[in-house]
Amino acid sequence: MTNYWPLPPQPASGFDLPLTQVTALLQKLGLSGRHAVAEDLLRLVGSHVPLAQCTIFSYEGQGRPRIVAVGDRARTEALPRISQDYVSRFYPLDGSVRVMQAELAAARRASAASPHILLHRQKGEDIAHREYREICYELPQVAERLAILALYEGERWLSVNFYRGVEHGPFDDAAIAVVEAFAPLVVQAVRLHFTGQAVNHDLAELMLARLLRRCPALTKRDLDVVRGLLSGHATEGIADRMGIEVSSAQTYLKRVYRKLGISGQRELLGLLMEPDTGD
Repeated sequence: MTNYWPLPPQPASGFDLPLTQVTALLQKLGLSGRHAVAEDLLRLVGSHVPLAQCTIFSYEGQGRPRIVAVGDRARTEALPRISQDYVSRFYPLDGSVRVMQAELAAARRASAASPHILLHRQKGEDIAHREYREICYELPQVAERLAILALYEGERWLSVNFYRGVEHGPFDDAAIAVVEAFAPLVVQAVRLHFTGQAVNHDLAELMLARLLRRCPALTKRDLDVVRGLLSGHATEGIADRMGIEVSSAQTYLKRVYRKLGISGQRELLGLLMEPDTGD
């Protein structure tokens, strides 16, 4: 089998999707945290084929991909950092990126009802770049990755990556057949999740713009702190997201409250939700 191929029109195996588990997944979409979709897909597909991790990325144009979600079966707490290394340093070396470039025209010709879904295999030994191989495959003890790739709204690729640990070995034909059977569901679930994220992002940016109109003295750092709050982060998460110390994040947050003339997060949220004459 080549290192990538289009999803067959009909699954090669007689594998039937578990209806109860699928229904449970669909019911949770948009109602849980950012990373829940990766965790749920890892749990769903991993109950039928041994898997270690799941990461989901979006790619648009020539810029860096965005981390949509990550899920880990308690192998390493470093997966978010590894994913960040990937999007900031290693993604141009990924074989999946070349597949997406080669298949873009065919993906755009496909209909929404029958999307052009691709699967791409990549082992650590396929990667010549030493740091990429070590950080993303050898250190987390990954034997192989199987990526499901699909174009979203004609412009953005979504990549759902399932990883086998070294204890599992590479994907065999039976494991690949299971992932192929799940692939259409995986693509639709991630599209729905991504759409929900985009709506939430647009709403957050609308509220930040409203806040800046009311208080032009707010700096980019101030807005980044508020953006972190809107994403559901506590002070520690905001500090990690901004690459600063927790004490600095606390200082920025107090400064935002002082500039706005409020005393805490509850008043901030009330201010964000309150319409103004510019809306």
